[in-house]
Amino acid sequence: MILYNSESREKEEFKPRKGNQVKMYTCGPTVYNYAHIGNLRTYIFEDILEKALNYLGYNVQRTMNITDVGHLSDDSDYGNDKMLNMAIKQNKSVLEIAKFYTEAFKSDFSKLNLKWPETVIPATSCIDVYIEMIKKLIDDEYAYVSNGNVYFDTSKLEKYYRFTNQSQDEMLVAARDDVEEDKSKRNVQDFALWFTKSKFENQALKWDSPWGIGYPGWHIECSGISYKYLGEYLDIHCGGVDNKFPHHTNEIAQSESFLGHHWCNYWFHVEHLNVKEGKMSKSANNFTTVQTLIDKGYDPLVYKLFCLQSHYRKILIFSYEGLDSAKNAYNKLISKIASLNKNDGAVDNEAIKEFENKFKQALENDLNTATCVTVLFDVLKSNLNDASKIYLIESFDKVLGLSLTKPKKVIKNDLDDDKKAYVLSKIEERKVAKQNKDYQLADNIRNELLEQGIELIDTKEGTEYKVI
Repeated sequence: MILYNSESREKEEFKPRKGNQVKMYTCGPTVYNYAHIGNLRTYIFEDILEKALNYLGYNVQRTMNITDVGHLSDDSDYGNDKMLNMAIKQNKSVLEIAKFYTEAFKSDFSKLNLKWPETVIPATSCIDVYIEMIKKLIDDEYAYVSNGNVYFDTSKLEKYYRFTNQSQDEMLVAARDDVEEDKSKRNVQDFALWFTKSKFENQALKWDSPWGIGYPGWHIECSGISYKYLGEYLDIHCGGVDNKFPHHTNEIAQSESFLGHHWCNYWFHVEHLNVKEGKMSKSANNFTTVQTLIDKGYDPLVYKLFCLQSHYRKILIFSYEGLDSAKNAYNKLISKIASLNKNDGAVDNEAIKEFENKFKQALENDLNTATCVTVLFDVLKSNLNDASKIYLIESFDKVLGLSLTKPKKVIKNDLDDDKKAYVLSKIEERKVAKQNKDYQLADNIRNELLEQGIELIDTKEGTEYKVI
């Protein structure tokens, strides 16, 4: 399998450290609000990656965090905790907010047919691990205490910025090496490992530590959870492209300094989902949720197909016109698959190999899901018997997760172009029958459509239809 590695900025052959065993970490959500579909694009492709690896014969051990404390409003060392802000706004406790939005996030996973990782860990459950790591970083002089807080000293690293070609000197701004330990950061790039009560007096969740009562910084959480549940080495670390800096950069710095060796071999980043105005984000209040799509009559799996038709490393522009196109494609898939007869012959093991190989090659080529979808349509258009087609579709759907062979309730007025043209032609045929006073034929047409889940409604303006 060939994967693009964000650290080397090249496509590389994927080789796990131990045989076919893959240790995979994915950055989870900060559960202070609903996930928007831009966030979920990342989780869709992380899910596809895990299922693709399993499909190709690897055994994936995956861990994801839930950030329920310590994620600051501007992703730096300033501002208020996002969890705390929402708790104040809704007059609830931080833990109540975390529980509610974690369940909402899990529900979105289910609606998109994503596999919930076997190990999902809230950040608040690993305080002892963060303290252990921070103590060692201080002992090894990679971290220091200043004004009651603990900071990582980025000047101790030969290369801090790992996802760019720029050197640390080129990125340095207003570094101050002569600052006294209890005043402020030594360097502007330094980031917080632990905040004490002296920084945010209204912080809701606090723990005792060698440096005072406080709470962990955002970045140390992922390093700690990964270390505790996956060990000293990672094969793949995943996240959105916006996590490259500062979050993943800081994870690498503190993890490798703590462990004393190279930590993660492959970095998998998913590009943004944008709207025409720019990046979809909660702070800009221009985000769409899964429930928004459902309220507008879209099956969430239509959005999933919309994502899969584009490569994960390309910016995807969201529009309802594009979603409608994916909706038509999805409905055609479901309709054609539903018409297949699983008892039509036996699976032709020789004939299916061509399509299996094409599907595997697409997965192995840096997770080319658009080609995977094309192969799916090619199977339906092929001369294979129905039993072979169903076998391949069910096999491919173990990766794609589009529920292609499961009975689905059709959403109101959810017809593809071919079906819509057919219905309109039957309405016209019925109209002519009524004009000719052939009411038996008119009733037969109505009943024929009703058996297909389409109800005709006669109005003063003419005959309309609805999907039931």
